[in-house]
Amino acid sequence: MRKQKGFSLIELLIVVAIILIIAAIAIPNLLRARMAANESSAVAGIRTIVTGEVSFQSAYPTVGYAATIGALGPPSAVACATPNSTNACFIPWVLSNATAAATQKNGYIFSVGAFLNNTSFSAAGAAVNWNQTGVRSFCSIEDGVPRYKVEVATVAPTTYTASSAVCVALTPLQ
Repeated sequence: MRKQKGFSLIELLIVVAIILIIAAIAIPNLLRARMAANESSAVAGIRTIVTGEVSFQSAYPTVGYAATIGALGPPSAVACATPNSTNACFIPWVLSNATAAATQKNGYIFSVGAFLNNTSFSAAGAAVNWNQTGVRSFCSIEDGVPRYKVEVATVAPTTYTASSAVCVALTPLQ
């Protein structure tokens, strides 16, 4: 009788089954960690936008707060030669351009709304793909307090930039 070298089919199936069990445990945790990182980045983006809005209002007091997120950023990704009230260069290009799924920033899109003759504003961010890139939407007003809402589906960030009352109704972050 000849001795065979290598693994039997049963041994290989057991190893594959163990690998699949480990993957089934690890992959959901990895996805949750990625969503948490995306949400953390979105909150940082909201804080950056609020800082940009306050700086904009200080630099251009006759204009008030910026009515669009694009007005807070540079005119292009490569330079900001002459800041003005249409391209103030207070926030990074990536953030000022993250207004659609194609230009998202870490799974979130952002929006700014100014109202009451540009004396008030609301900044908001929402997940591009609910339950994949995030489950919470975030917003803030002049007070700088980030607020959130756990969503049940994908929403547009403009939902929270209609008035300051809409944003204030959300839960403040702790």
